[in-house]
Amino acid sequence: MGITTMAATPTAMRTEEDGGGPDLRHHGDAEVRDGGAALVDLAVNVRTGTPPPWLREEIAASLSSLAAYPDGRAARAAVAARHGVPVERVLLTAGAAEAFVLLARALKVRRPVVVHPQFTEPEAALRDAGHTVDRVLLRERDGFRLDPALVPEDADLVVVGNPTNPTSVLHPASALLRLARPGRTLVVDEAFMDAVPGERESLAGRRDVPGLVVLRSLTKTWGLAGLRIGYVLAEPEIISRLEQAQPLWAVSTPALVAARACVSPRAVAEAEAAALRIATDREFLLSGLSTFAERGVRVATPAEGPFLLVRIPGAAEVRSRLRDLGHAVRRGDTFPGLGPEWIRVAVRDRATTAVFLKALGTALS
Repeated sequence: MGITTMAATPTAMRTEEDGGGPDLRHHGDAEVRDGGAALVDLAVNVRTGTPPPWLREEIAASLSSLAAYPDGRAARAAVAARHGVPVERVLLTAGAAEAFVLLARALKVRRPVVVHPQFTEPEAALRDAGHTVDRVLLRERDGFRLDPALVPEDADLVVVGNPTNPTSVLHPASALLRLARPGRTLVVDEAFMDAVPGERESLAGRRDVPGLVVLRSLTKTWGLAGLRIGYVLAEPEIISRLEQAQPLWAVSTPALVAARACVSPRAVAEAEAAALRIATDREFLLSGLSTFAERGVRVATPAEGPFLLVRIPGAAEVRSRLRDLGHAVRRGDTFPGLGPEWIRVAVRDRATTAVFLKALGTALS
C-alpha cells in the first residue's frame, strides 16, 4: 500500500512508490557495522560506559534461571510503581521497536499519521502491516516544532517522538495534548525522555488523556540495545489488545531483571544524574559546532536530547572524511523530511567531543 506525504502545510500528496523515498530501515548501528567497530561511535545514541557494573551483575545473576520460562509479573509491577499506574496499564516489550509492531498489527485504524522527521520504525511497522500512512513533515524554519493544527482531523492514529529523534526537539506536553481526542490513538515515543533532566514534558503516568499510548525504552540510557527491553503505558483496553498480539514469553528473563532494576529508585536517580551530565556535554558540543558557522554548519536548536541534528554542506563527503579520521556519525537523509546535507551526532563526554571537533575541522577543510 502507498505512503502519502503531506508537507507542514496541507499541500500535494505523493506516494512512496513514486520516488523511492528514504530507507526507513536504516539505523545508526549500520554506520559502525562491517569494519566500523574501531571508529569512535557518534552514530548510535546509546549512552557510553553502559551498562554500569551493578546492572551487569544483576543481569548475569539471572542466567542461572534460564531453564524456567520468563515471569514478567515483578517487572511489570515495578514499572507500574515507577510511573504510579496500575499494572493493567503496563506492557513489557522486547524494546520499543516491538511495541511499534504490536500497535501496527493489533489496532484497527483507518488513517494513521506519523509526524516526521522522527524515528522511522513506527512508519515501517505500519507499512509492513498493510496500512497506508500519511506523513506530516515539520520544517527547519520552524525549528522542527510541532504544530498540532497540521495533523489531519480524521487521523485516528498519530505517532510523534518526544524528545524527537533526530531533531532533538522536546515538544511541550500542552502541544501533544492538543492532539488527543476520543476515537484517536496518540502514540508518544519517549525513548529518550529519561535523558531529559526532570523528564520535562513527559506524559508517562497520565491517566486522563483518551487514547494515549506512551512508549519507553531502557536500551539507550542503560546500554541494553542488545538485550531488547522497553514498555508501553496505555489504558487497559489498549494494553489487552497489544498483549493478545504479542508472542508468549516475548521478553527474556535477563531483560525482565534489567527492567525491574532500571526503574528502581536508585536507577532513576542515576539516570537523572546522567541526564544532567548529558545536558552539560551537549552544550559543549553545541558550542564547538558553532565555531564552524562560517563554513555553513548549522545545528537544529533548541536541543534537549542526547544528540544533535546538524546541517553541513556536502555532508556525505564530510561523513566519509570523518570515517577516514576514525569517527562515525549518523546520516540524516534516511529520515523523511531531511535531505543529504544532514547528519546526527551523539552527545559524548568532553574529551571525546574535543577530538571529534578537531576531526570535523579537518574534514571540512
